[in-house]
Amino acid sequence: MYRVLIVDDEPMILKGLTVFLQQSGVSIASIRSASNGEGALAAIREELPDFVFTDIRMPVMDGLALCAQIAEMDQKIQTVVISGYDDFTYAQTCISYGVKEYLLKPISKRDLQDTLRKLIQRAEAAKPASAYLSVAKMDEWMAEIEQAVYYMNQEQVTQLLQAWEQEIATYHMQDEQRIEMLQEFHVLLMKKLKARDVNIELRPLLELKQGMPFHTVYKQFTGSIQDTLDSLYRRRKGKLKDPIEEVKMYIEQNLGSEVSLEEAADLLGLHPNYFSVMFKQMTGETFVQYRTKRRMEYAKRMLGEERYRITDISYAVGYADHSNFTKTFKKYEGISPSEYRQKMGI
Repeated sequence: MYRVLIVDDEPMILKGLTVFLQQSGVSIASIRSASNGEGALAAIREELPDFVFTDIRMPVMDGLALCAQIAEMDQKIQTVVISGYDDFTYAQTCISYGVKEYLLKPISKRDLQDTLRKLIQRAEAAKPASAYLSVAKMDEWMAEIEQAVYYMNQEQVTQLLQAWEQEIATYHMQDEQRIEMLQEFHVLLMKKLKARDVNIELRPLLELKQGMPFHTVYKQFTGSIQDTLDSLYRRRKGKLKDPIEEVKMYIEQNLGSEVSLEEAADLLGLHPNYFSVMFKQMTGETFVQYRTKRRMEYAKRMLGEERYRITDISYAVGYADHSNFTKTFKKYEGISPSEYRQKMGI
């Protein structure tokens, strides 16, 4: 998509060119305007245009001075001079500033379209041979969106999708190339999410039709991501917490029950094997190690209160077999529950 800047002190010229550009059929990202050369330079510093259409006679800074300034920037900006018949010979001096095209007033829609065609041909010819995103960039994007979707970070997902659409537009690709790239990315993302075994409904493919514009396909893509988020949200019963923290809280609330790895995985809608690996990666402990640690820490707090019998404490932390509790506590603390109490003076 191309960025265009129109520079003219006549409002009717600005409005007419804007309408012609909008009706040209060319993919245009933005059309901005300025009433003189100084305003144009400020606009160029804000956003580098691909094409500048400028009048010659303007107040403050005329078109000739603007062309000279643009030439000094050494940027890939194609400049088109707009002139009246009386200015045409004068305007030819702009050749030294890299001006290749002229539009004579009054400007017709056909004249503008012919000029745009030439500008685009030059722009396409100057583009690098490789127009695809690098593998490293694709991997970076994949990691970002996969993490954001899995942890249901709606704000980050929205920001990423908006930023990507803008960035993809800067790559020198035809819509067909962008769509092909996006489709491949979508398929790979769905596979990666499925590999996490979140048991959610995923769209395997985007619904493409012949000649469909990229922005329509990108809208499908964002819709698919949102559907995945919604499905994951429902699967987790509307809870937007970090999955690991949610499991930790569940363990804490059920220390007296035999909370299994399978039960915790089901709470999150995950396959037990995947959940086991994820838990170890995120905490540095296995699920059983963490559950045992929390039970023993709670048992120590109860042992510090004389009103609790050791057998009661055993049941309170999920051990129906008192001897099993004693064995586990001694393995964890190095001494038996009764010795722990003696050490505390109880």
